[in-house]
Amino acid sequence: MRGVSRRDCPDAPAPVLEGTEAWYRPGGAALAALCAREDGREVVLVTAVGRDAAADDLAALLEGRVTLVGLPLMERTPTKTRVQANGRTVARMDEGCDGVEEAASGADVARALAGASAVLVADYGHGLTRQSAVREALAECADRVPLVWDPHPRGAAPLRGARLVTPNAAEAQVAEDEGERALNRAGELAGVWGTHSVAVTLGAHGAAWADGAGARALVPGEPVDAPEDTCGAGDAFAAACATALADGANVRDAVRHGVGSASAFVARGGAAAHTRPRPGTPAPRAAAAPATAPAPRVAADAGTAAGGRAGRVVATGGCFDVLHAGHVDLLRRARALGDHLVVLLNSDSSVRALKGPGRPVVGEHDRARVLSALDCVDEVVVFGEETPAHALEELRPDVWVKGGDYDVEELPETPVVRRAGGEVVTVPLVPGHSTTGLITRIRGRGRDNVPVR
Repeated sequence: MRGVSRRDCPDAPAPVLEGTEAWYRPGGAALAALCAREDGREVVLVTAVGRDAAADDLAALLEGRVTLVGLPLMERTPTKTRVQANGRTVARMDEGCDGVEEAASGADVARALAGASAVLVADYGHGLTRQSAVREALAECADRVPLVWDPHPRGAAPLRGARLVTPNAAEAQVAEDEGERALNRAGELAGVWGTHSVAVTLGAHGAAWADGAGARALVPGEPVDAPEDTCGAGDAFAAACATALADGANVRDAVRHGVGSASAFVARGGAAAHTRPRPGTPAPRAAAAPATAPAPRVAADAGTAAGGRAGRVVATGGCFDVLHAGHVDLLRRARALGDHLVVLLNSDSSVRALKGPGRPVVGEHDRARVLSALDCVDEVVVFGEETPAHALEELRPDVWVKGGDYDVEELPETPVVRRAGGEVVTVPLVPGHSTTGLITRIRGRGRDNVPVR
């Protein structure tokens, strides 16, 4: 719940909120499941839920992206409601966090995990992973596929034989800047738990990994300028490790991938990137585009939620490197064609492949932030391929918009959009605006002003 506060209560030192609006985002295991899903994989979330509206909100958020196997083992689905005044959290209300109240069916859990290429246990301490039937089903999975266990102080001990356990620094009882101590602690925990290896996450400092045989590695973090929200970075790390192991990576490489993915997650806005104003509306923040890959499944404890899609969806795309008036005109014209505008943004690697090693001038995170700040843009999705064809297959927009200098029938996106029942339109461009020409002129001025030494 967010609002603006201009004064405090006269009878208590508490802010008075005005213009409040409820926003929803996945929590706990649901966030981990969405992180695993970001590259287009099939993900199954097995979790305990209540018999309430919050369970419906969770299903709405995950619909079309994650298969939810909700086990109705509690009266209320765990939810955490933050009350924010002027962007600062002043209170939090937790409901349904006392734990599961009924026993899960081991057969149901085993059935949900059948065919998994990896399993991530995102334990949030609600008791599901303590149940013997659940542990037996997970142990059977660990015998045939990689099992990653993200533990919780109130949760169950990780299963012996787990491929990787991912406690954070506080859970491992070390400081984030104590790399050497964290390495030693990771090795100790691997022995205590009887797991193949342990990676202690160290926030911005990366992760310390060690296995039971004495191998170890300190993986440095990737710096993120002025991170807005680090909530959920651990979920992103564990999910990325699980998907890398599903692809056949060794554990050390999976940890490296996890650190990079967690940094990218934070750079995209963290868990706030999945925030939505109400169930059934698209997320307004930038997110990573999907890509095809083998399908890991996710087994987990509970989460919170809401989401969906509404109205006539319009999409356009491009590099948008050094945003200029021509871009803004195109975006406004595109937005006028529907109710919701999604910008498919070329990633840095995609821009380099198209424009050469000197581009982009502005990184994908900053380009996405600038686009998201425009009133006419409702959502930004970053994709890594040279064309947004795969992203369009996932999005299925009603309208795909390109500038008037393109031939609709020659566009590689046209058959993709039309197969899904959408239309492709072009809009006239403002003459005299070219990103490449603008960058060339800027660089030329810079060379003219470089002093000779």
